[in-house]
Amino acid sequence: MDPIEQSCFWLAGLPPRDTRALAARADAEIAIVGAGFTGLWTAIFLKQLEPGLDVAVVEQGIAAYGASGRNAGMLSETVDHSHGLAIQHFGLEEARRLSALGETNVAELAAFLVERGIDCGYEPTGRLLVALTPAHLEESHRTVALARELGLTTWRFLDQAAMRAEVHSPLYQGGVAVQGGGILDPARLTDGLRQEAERLGVRVFERSPVSAVEPDGDGVVVRTGQGRLHARRAVLATSAYTHHLLPGITWRFIPLYDYILVSEPLTSAQLATIGWQGRQGITDGRTFFNYYRLTADNRVLWGTSEAAYYAGNSVGPAHDHSPPHYQSLEASWRRHFPQLADLRWTHRWGGAICSTTRMTPFFGHAHGGRVLYGLGFTGHGVGTTRIAGRILAHLALERSSELLQLSLVTHRPFPYPPEPLRGLAVNAVTRALRRVDAGEAPNLMLRVLDRLGIGFSS
Repeated sequence: MDPIEQSCFWLAGLPPRDTRALAARADAEIAIVGAGFTGLWTAIFLKQLEPGLDVAVVEQGIAAYGASGRNAGMLSETVDHSHGLAIQHFGLEEARRLSALGETNVAELAAFLVERGIDCGYEPTGRLLVALTPAHLEESHRTVALARELGLTTWRFLDQAAMRAEVHSPLYQGGVAVQGGGILDPARLTDGLRQEAERLGVRVFERSPVSAVEPDGDGVVVRTGQGRLHARRAVLATSAYTHHLLPGITWRFIPLYDYILVSEPLTSAQLATIGWQGRQGITDGRTFFNYYRLTADNRVLWGTSEAAYYAGNSVGPAHDHSPPHYQSLEASWRRHFPQLADLRWTHRWGGAICSTTRMTPFFGHAHGGRVLYGLGFTGHGVGTTRIAGRILAHLALERSSELLQLSLVTHRPFPYPPEPLRGLAVNAVTRALRRVDAGEAPNLMLRVLDRLGIGFSS
């Protein structure tokens, strides 16, 4: 199949440009590995906190090569995967802080795009959570009630008629409308952050795969095939690739692959058959849900959260495509929208995400505090990475911030088992969740995981 730069709709749409690699010795005060959302937000916040700071970013491909350029481009105002999980993991008061922080973050991000002139096609459309079963409807009511308990007034219940007036699918029985967030082009956002970071004086080295990050005197050295970057401190913004540089961290996350299709542009007549005039990002109520949105030229982006785990925590180009996932995605589209069953799909790709047991990011350090990291966005990275960038910038400069008191910063998630138990557990949970999505009751294993607050989905 086509390489990711051609098969991914977002990456294929980036204009060609010159890049520079790290091909010799260089020095910086702070080195960042990874030119995706997390790394570039961290660089920008570092320069805001200390404008004269010498910051350099090293990226294995081009900026946006990883998860930042391959995702659905749906900006959510939630930091956690659900308000219920936030309360379960962090308590009611911190869940309220996280919900308020998430809404503020989206407003600040939107203002930043305008102030810096970053054109990433952002549309503040909000989103829909659609119910496909009576159980999903009950959960929709609970979701709205929890939102109100957290002080949110932007979540409202939609009955079947109201939901089908928004989007014309025979499967939809109702759900939730959320005012906040929207849709954007994630690769163009990443590229805009790169340009802003460079404008602030950050050096960005691309097409420079990092082979090691090691202690070096009082600092660290970031090694590539042909170059070395010496710095006082390094930040790993490498998401699902982090265990390649810090193998011991694998206990705390699991790398998973999501897969996505993008269609040919819909004609006006085709679009009329499915409604969707509000252009919201949509997810359905299943554990392994479909997520979808329209692009600027009215293509359908159609993805699945039934992510694939590859043995040995494998991450790399060999997993960029999965024909079985593509076939399953096409079949699910036909179930949701039989009126457009013959829609043609022009782009298809996969990308690695980084999931924690509590489904929120975590932060830590290695090599005596000289290396910092933040990862585990579990599908919410378009917005949450900006918060992570603020956290990592303050940690790197040892500056105080209320963000550093959050439990998701001070406490690590419950660990995953090592191999071979890891692969066996993933397969067992996947089979059990498929049965739940088919209408069966959760088995004992899932009930225990639920009591522990451990999730498994992207």
